Amino acid sequence: MFIDSIDLTVLGFKTAPKVTARPAYHPATMLKLYVYGYLNRVQSSRCLEREAGRNVELMWLLGRLAPDFKTISDFRKDNTKAIRSVCREFVLICRKLDLFSEAFVAIDGSKFKADNNRDRNFTSAKLKRRLEQIDESINKYLVQIDSVDRQEASIAKVKTERHDSFGCWPVVD
Repeated sequence: MFIDSIDLTVLGFKTAPKVTARPAYHPATMLKLYVYGYLNRVQSSRCLEREAGRNVELMWLLGRLAPDFKTISDFRKDNTKAIRSVCREFVLICRKLDLFSEAFVAIDGSKFKADNNRDRNFTSAKLKRRLEQIDESINKYLVQIDSVDRQEASIAKVKTERHDSFGCWPVVD
């Protein structure tokens, strides 16, 4: 697997737990959870926690570990730069393997003289722009995850504070 083949300490992941803390989840396990979330469009830490406890595929992937949403969220906050590097590597490898499909083009049979296709001609400037676009896309995704987590936290707080019409018992959603 991609994550097992990369050196996480070189990318900047914090692998050693604090002396007073109990052992942490291995960064590879948490990273697998994030890649799963990316591929399956599960962005929220709470949703990832739920998926880790109910989805058999994810249970297998994580070795039956089920981190809570706070651990998932803290991992992302503590390793944002390293996650960004892994996401970039992942996208580049997917592109090299032609895993991202492009739009289909219909050809009407006309023949044109051409020496080089502009879309397939890559200069260093074009490559640099494309890498910047990939970085922007990763940044937008990470910001979106943060936003979803903040929204869920405020919704969870409102649900715990809500009372019924008599004002005595909390309503359970």
